[in-house]
Amino acid sequence: MIAPMAIELPEVALVFLFGDVASSAATAEPVAELLAARRLAIVDATGLSRRELEAHARTAADAYTRVYAITSAGGADLAAKRLGTLSVIDTFVVPDGATAEITLRPVSTDQRGELGPFDIIGDVHGCADELVELLDRLGYRVVLSGEGNARRARIEPPSGRRAFFVGDLVDRGPNSPDVLRIVMDMVEAGHALCVAGNHDVACIRWLEGKVHHLAHGMEHTAAQLGRETATFRQRVQTFLSDLKSHLWVDGGRLAVAHAGVQEKMIGRATGRVRAFALYGDTEGKPGADGLPIRYHWALDYAGETAIVYGHTPVAEIGWVNNTLCVDSGCCFGGALTAVRWPEREIVQVPAKAVYAQRGRPFGHPPARPKR
Repeated sequence: MIAPMAIELPEVALVFLFGDVASSAATAEPVAELLAARRLAIVDATGLSRRELEAHARTAADAYTRVYAITSAGGADLAAKRLGTLSVIDTFVVPDGATAEITLRPVSTDQRGELGPFDIIGDVHGCADELVELLDRLGYRVVLSGEGNARRARIEPPSGRRAFFVGDLVDRGPNSPDVLRIVMDMVEAGHALCVAGNHDVACIRWLEGKVHHLAHGMEHTAAQLGRETATFRQRVQTFLSDLKSHLWVDGGRLAVAHAGVQEKMIGRATGRVRAFALYGDTEGKPGADGLPIRYHWALDYAGETAIVYGHTPVAEIGWVNNTLCVDSGCCFGGALTAVRWPEREIVQVPAKAVYAQRGRPFGHPPARPKR
């Protein structure tokens, strides 16, 4: 008897079956309905045309869902030919006559089991002194000590609470290394959660040697990290690379993303979801000021899940359609902001200096023009 092959998949995914695979039967319900209901959709693809496969793949893309394939060894050539350049994350080849035993795991951004209360902190951008002061006001005791690789942040959190960072830890401010130490040590100790910001992603590319034109404050981070050890830089690279696009937490009542997340994207993990969470609703091209054109995605949000995000500095902190931007432009001389969740209480500390010049005025971007 051939031993079964264990295959682990996200609990929300589209699976194409090819060949004689002894596994879960193809689902009879429409793929779109299954994916919308956060269920696995399995399609017997052996007899489907390329066009039919493409239609199913588009349905998965519209549901911000990844596509996988499972094929028997005898069906592998057919699977490769039919799938072609379709965006299939992985293809599992099961020995002929073997059983595919599928186990499901939560999507990486679906962490509804992580329960509050949280203290959600806006874009820090290297403002370490302001971060320590804000954490102190929130009830966290932070002590930085040591030099080089031995330098660490010791944190005593208030009972039962955790910090939650919306990303953009680096660039523009005077001390990105200590901001990174605080956040990394808090996350490692279980005192905080963190999602990726677009500046953090750019920092990864610089650490990998893939960025040579330093702009938008990266020149400050590069100089600051250049004075740190290679061990510390590797720790930073590993930490930032592991950050998710957004996290859906607190039993589904809250989602935190750097630049925002649309309702259908919550708890999903595809390239399109990550791009929106990092950059928001953009045109993908610069405006007259040379900066990317942004739109106020939250004006169209109607979800029950509250969303807290940053990315766009605003002078006034206020809820819009159950969403809250907590970037108040500390690096530009504004303030560093936190919101206590679920209390929805705003806590701020003013910037100690103007560390960078603004490229555009504070405030939400305009609504996306109607087509």
